[in-house]
Amino acid sequence: MKPTEELSHEHQAILKMIQILGVMSDRLDAGTAVDPADLESSVDFIRVFADRCHHAKEEGHLFPEMEKAGVPRERGPIGVMLADHVEGRKHVAAMAGAIPGIRKGDRAAAAAFVAGARGYGQLLTGHIFKEDQILYPMADARLTPEQQSRLESCFADVEKNIVGEGKHEGFHRLLERLEETYLA
Repeated sequence: MKPTEELSHEHQAILKMIQILGVMSDRLDAGTAVDPADLESSVDFIRVFADRCHHAKEEGHLFPEMEKAGVPRERGPIGVMLADHVEGRKHVAAMAGAIPGIRKGDRAAAAAFVAGARGYGQLLTGHIFKEDQILYPMADARLTPEQQSRLESCFADVEKNIVGEGKHEGFHRLLERLEETYLA
């Protein structure tokens, strides 16, 4: 599997979490209780799976290799993706910050979580489209077989040493559980 295919596969899990967050947001908007532990698990998924794993692969490895291959960082697609990552982290921080209030039944906290979740979902849905349809094909066309091979090794290193062995699989189990709870 090419490194960009691995990243696209991870996108499917992130999009599934965005769907789950949408249902959670609808319930919170309607005044229906959502288990705060599920909210925390969702934020943890985004922080670890989407950011510390997926975005680390892009920011630490794919983007620098693309720059070496002549894709500009500033005023180019890499710069746009990096800006999206920063904006996404702000939405996630808002979601995380709202959870203690939700535990206390604070409707304003629920509204803050919903705003963060919907903002994140809208941002990342467009972001993923741009990566899958524009950035990754650009990478595949420009990166040498040696660069592709190096990325495969680097991605494996991220999984093992930054995320932790077994964490990736654990997040897929979490997604399955949340999917059964919120999307069934």
